[in-house]
Amino acid sequence: MKKAILLFIVLAAVFLLVSCSGKSSQPVPDTEETASSAVNQEISEKADDSIYMVLVNKQHKLPENWPDKIELATGTNAVGEDYLVEKKALEAFEKLRADLLEDGIDIELDSTYRTVEYQQKIWDEFTEEKGEDYARAYVAVPGYSEHHTGLAIDVMLIKDGEVIDDNDDMIAEKEIFAKVHKRLADYGFILRFPEGKDDITGYSYEPWHFRYIDSVEIAEEIMDKGITFEEYLGEVPEVTGEAA
Repeated sequence: MKKAILLFIVLAAVFLLVSCSGKSSQPVPDTEETASSAVNQEISEKADDSIYMVLVNKQHKLPENWPDKIELATGTNAVGEDYLVEKKALEAFEKLRADLLEDGIDIELDSTYRTVEYQQKIWDEFTEEKGEDYARAYVAVPGYSEHHTGLAIDVMLIKDGEVIDDNDDMIAEKEIFAKVHKRLADYGFILRFPEGKDDITGYSYEPWHFRYIDSVEIAEEIMDKGITFEEYLGEVPEVTGEAA
């Protein structure tokens, strides 16, 4: 009987020590595996959104297998030209355009998604027509164009029934583009090549070139601060090169 009581006391003491130690009887690896699984799930849930923050510029080439990462939507603009744009970017543009139309401003999609081969054609045409210096100011080297992403759009203006799509003519429409730029962030767009930022973007001012980043909050921060996408990402290049 005394042995039984003694055994009971010993077992009780052991139980008390384990309880006071704060250690769980569950193996530690189970907790770590659960935490790791939760992190992996979070990363997986955000993976599809990561494409919208991709940086493609003179220093950063289009990622491998990019066409497999995006869903392109097609359509036809007001002047009968077909286009391809990343699906969410197109939906956002259509809302932006409808908003601007209420104020009598009509913008339409001009240049959108481009293959590397098509970019080469544009480069050759600009070089032949306006010279290499001009081409380097406004046209990206094939493989390094943001238009390859499907997230970049160039717009044209339709004013008094006339299409304005020449670069110099659009730059002259300062008042209209100032109003357009104020609305961009509301729909997740930023002005990709702001005025006076040539040393960072490597491109001359392009009031018509917008970039979709799928985040109104980030777009507002970039536009309100007047910074470039490179500056926001902390990817300001030491040396700049060609153009958009």
